[in-house]
Formats: sequence, C-alpha cells, structure tokens
Amino acid sequence: MGTIVISGTVVLVVLGFGNHIWWLAAVGVLFMYMQYGRGSSSASSSSGGSASGPPPPSTSASYKAYRDRRDRQAKWERRYRRERPLESRRQAREQGK
Repeated sequence: MGTIVISGTVVLVVLGFGNHIWWLAAVGVLFMYMQYGRGSSSASSSSGGSASGPPPPSTSASYKAYRDRRDRQAKWERRYRRERPLESRRQAREQGK
C-alpha cells in the first residue's frame, strides 16, 4: 500500500510542474495516508506525540482474546438454551425454514 501511495505522489508531483493543483493533490494524498492509512499508529508516534495508545497486540494475544470472547459467547448461549428451552426450540424451528 505504501508503494502505491508513494508512486502516486511522485506522479502527482511530476504532473504538478504543469499545474500546481496536482501538488496540492499530492500533499492531500500523503496527509490522508498518514492520518488514516496503514501507518496511522506509527504516524502519531513518529511525530513525537505522547498521546498514542498502547502498541497493537501481538497475533497470539489477539487470538487469545478472540478465543476468550468466543468461549464466553458459547457459555451464554448454552445457558440461554438451558434456561429457556421453549424459546431455543422455536428459534431452531424458525431457522430451519
């Protein structure tokens, strides 16, 4: 993604020698990429801002959080089926239509 943004910016700068509006477009593209693009978390830390949040979780930590959420949801669904058997049968019947 970064390569596409850089090459697009270079093209806009080259076009800007004929029309300066293209330079403004290049600056806009770079600004949008720095704000909302792939480097949005590193952009705030590279500018020296201490307001950046914690670093993104590692893959194993995010998967562990996913498993915890999934297990918690399954636990609640089992509890719901156990405590409300008529509603769960009705839902199963409606899904089978």
